[in-house]
Amino acid sequence: MNGKLYLVPTPIGNLEDMSFRAVRILKEVDLILAEDTRTSAPLLKHFGIDKKLFSHHQHNEHKSVTEVIRFLNEGKKIALISDAGTPAISDPGFLLVRKAIRNHLSIECLPGATAFVPALVNSGLATDRFTFEGFLPVKKGRQTRMKELANESRTMIFYESPHRLLKTLEEFAQFFGPERQVSVSRELTKLFEETVRGTVEQVKIHFESHTLKGEIVICVAGK
Repeated sequence: MNGKLYLVPTPIGNLEDMSFRAVRILKEVDLILAEDTRTSAPLLKHFGIDKKLFSHHQHNEHKSVTEVIRFLNEGKKIALISDAGTPAISDPGFLLVRKAIRNHLSIECLPGATAFVPALVNSGLATDRFTFEGFLPVKKGRQTRMKELANESRTMIFYESPHRLLKTLEEFAQFFGPERQVSVSRELTKLFEETVRGTVEQVKIHFESHTLKGEIVICVAGK
């Protein structure tokens, strides 16, 4: 009998966001695939989950997918978690899901935390239509992508690291215009959660004089 692959979201900060169902599934599976076992171990310990942990990250997923599929074909139940949020959203998971589908294996994705949803809803920008862009290319293709998005009419959502935020806002001013409305959220669900809203220029000025820490979500108004 074939096994089953579970995609299990984990909290992006506040541990109270872990669902009862997620805890139950993680306790029931045969093994857990984690993006970083060192990050996931304390989380699992907190919820009393004692299972075998295997690494499944962007640097080894091409190799580990074959072995995971073999385990599933042997009837094992396997859960995939990322360091925070929902697997496969700017995190490993897509390759494994695609391979499992091609092998006619059962897959179940639990609903749960993902950073861009609260950032979008909290932004005050249009939520009826939006495009999730994730991380922009660091070098090659970055300006090309900016030019392509300059005329995008939907709200745009980006992930960014603290050390690149100011550069990204400068580029938004260049390609989208300094008066375009943006909302920058950081440390979502954590103690020092912050959302700054305004024009690109206003938000850039704010962060020029503030220490930047934590994961960042940027929402940009469409043209």
